Amino acid sequence: MTQKKRKLWFILMTLTSLIYIVWRLFFTLPLHDGILSLIAGISLFAAELISHLEAWIHMRCISRSSDISMPDVPKHLYPHVDVLIATHSEDADLLLKTVNGCLHMEYPDPSKVHIYLCDDTHRPEIAALAQKMGIGYLGLSENKDAKAGNLNHALAKTDSPLVATFDADMIPRREFLMKTVPYFFLPKMIEENGHWRMRTETEVDKDYTIGFIQTPQSFYNPDLFQFNFFAENNIPNEQDYFFREVNLGRNASNSAIYAGSNTVIARKALNAVGGIRTGTITEDFATGIDIQASGYTTYAIDTVLASGLAPNDFTSLLKQRQRWGRGCVQTIRSLGFWTSKLPLLSKLSYLSCLFYWWTFVRRLIYILSPILYVVFGVLIVRCSLVELLCLWLPSYLIYNHTLKLLSGKVRNQRWSNIVDTIICPYMILPILFETLGLRLQSFAVTKKEKTTTKTAQLRYAIPHMLLLAATVPGIAICIRDMLLYRSLGSIVVLFWLAMNGYFLLMSVLFMTGRINFRSAERYYTKIPLEFSVASQHIQAETCDISENGFAFLLDFPEYVPFDEETAFSLCDRGLCALVHGKIVHVEQRGSLWKYSVQLAPEDTADRLEYLQIVYDREPSLATGIQTTAYRDLSVFTRKKMASSLPANRRLPRIPLQQNLTTTAGEPVTVVDFNYQYITVTGLAGKAACQLPLAPGVLLRLKRVETGAQKETLYLIENWKELSGSVPLRRALQAILQQEVTYEEQAIAI
Repeated sequence: MTQKKRKLWFILMTLTSLIYIVWRLFFTLPLHDGILSLIAGISLFAAELISHLEAWIHMRCISRSSDISMPDVPKHLYPHVDVLIATHSEDADLLLKTVNGCLHMEYPDPSKVHIYLCDDTHRPEIAALAQKMGIGYLGLSENKDAKAGNLNHALAKTDSPLVATFDADMIPRREFLMKTVPYFFLPKMIEENGHWRMRTETEVDKDYTIGFIQTPQSFYNPDLFQFNFFAENNIPNEQDYFFREVNLGRNASNSAIYAGSNTVIARKALNAVGGIRTGTITEDFATGIDIQASGYTTYAIDTVLASGLAPNDFTSLLKQRQRWGRGCVQTIRSLGFWTSKLPLLSKLSYLSCLFYWWTFVRRLIYILSPILYVVFGVLIVRCSLVELLCLWLPSYLIYNHTLKLLSGKVRNQRWSNIVDTIICPYMILPILFETLGLRLQSFAVTKKEKTTTKTAQLRYAIPHMLLLAATVPGIAICIRDMLLYRSLGSIVVLFWLAMNGYFLLMSVLFMTGRINFRSAERYYTKIPLEFSVASQHIQAETCDISENGFAFLLDFPEYVPFDEETAFSLCDRGLCALVHGKIVHVEQRGSLWKYSVQLAPEDTADRLEYLQIVYDREPSLATGIQTTAYRDLSVFTRKKMASSLPANRRLPRIPLQQNLTTTAGEPVTVVDFNYQYITVTGLAGKAACQLPLAPGVLLRLKRVETGAQKETLYLIENWKELSGSVPLRRALQAILQQEVTYEEQAIAI
């Protein structure tokens, strides 16, 4: 969509929203219908007014957003950079991956990149990790200022002109610095005819200085909403919309939010504001405002350059969101924000952040209002059906269409409402208390370790179930009134009750939880690999990979020993690693065979290269909405009811259906074969025999069990000596090629 059309829809939304709000204020409030109606009516109007204000500010920013070109900087001009990894209580294994990613970051002069582990609990094992990895260690005991104190301590010990900050779990990609540092040269360089050059003294704007560059916070594991709804491939991470749409839009008002990680900051900007702000529970958010108020220009970019772990249990998610919300309210309600030198447009942009955290109160009002009206007879809006169709409906449709156009494919209203409904009962009191200046709890670090317990518990759904129980009678009453009394006005109320009922139902389903059995997240990607078995040198490609193993596909069911380690060589974009692992599962996928490998624990340079191969890429998760309300429910129901069977077949089970003859002259049919065992019919459960599979391939069979349909399972006693042999492989190739030929002939016929 062109910028002109985006603006047109924004103007149309502004006009229809303004007309609707004026109508609601002067003509629909129940001023003479009792105190309960008045309170409910004013509450609903206030919720709508704030929603429209937030949407207007938000959409104005998005509609004005523009791309920022990255300068082509001469290599010798790249400055020194201090890379600060903040850690509090995170495990050393988690930190190793982040440090490893930092060590692999590309830079014209690697000696200019100085990496530090900033440990505010002074743990010996973290100091040992820093020494092992050859980076700096800055330990701090009795830190009273949490992450802010930790980073300020590190800033006092370092002096590079640029500072990159990472949370303990955020693993940077190799191009992180090369795609962020050049932006700091924007005030000094200018693009002409597709080429960049240094500005002359007269062209330099001394008031234009870059404060920080914020890249998206991306996650390589599904967030709880993706995971609990089995929607990893259907909906994006819940934070993608903010980091890849909203924060970019804030560039127009110089109010891009500093998120505390995946960021490069100018040291002189930090010095100008006295370092990372202390005394707040969201030090990053507040520091970003301080930098902008000091006259620095800040930018958010949409290129994913680092990924970490999203909270994987509901308690951790709630603590994180409550901290974010309280920190935002705390910062914006302070006198310092309103008396700062931030431009008006920047303040309005941050005001929309404050409005967002009141979304959860508004969501409750939207759920309760139709229930109060239909079930309890409380008049909330005084209007006719004609007025609703002429004033509310156009505003509602244009608002949703404009949001859909401006938000791209990352977010829609339905999923926003589902997420807000799930969280809202547990956000209202923290936001309310913080608004009143009441502190609830001290700073808490979001948990980063994996959990194998349920991601949520049904007890968290009690508020949603109560609201759903009140919504269902309301729907029944509306349907009754429409059928018995032809009450057309009930259509609008029924619409809202049905929508709210769907959001509440999805919230209850979310709270049923899901257990994550994976110890590490998978990336679905193709990476070349090589390995040798007996006399065979085999080349393949991965179909998925994680830090603990990978799977690869072959077009022939090769014998790969499962009871001993195999050496695998993987190479990807200049990185190569030799790792060792065992086959833990083999299955047929159409005409291909999938082999799953579990890696042996190793502490080598190859292991570090392997980790970089795994994590130096964008996560294999959805990047756009690809689902509907019906599909959400059907996918959830189908996958929730599906049983999870253990996958432990470690050799390929090859269907053969070959008629052969034993050495004793007995005709048999070979049903299938997996190198170690063979299933045949025609031997009537004979205890032992010898079966020539092909010239030079004699199978010595010993009965294991007799199954249904007269099939008998035999152990191939000499399977070890035959499995890697060339004659056996040729025999299988001939049989399988024959089957392929028959299939091709059948297709042709």
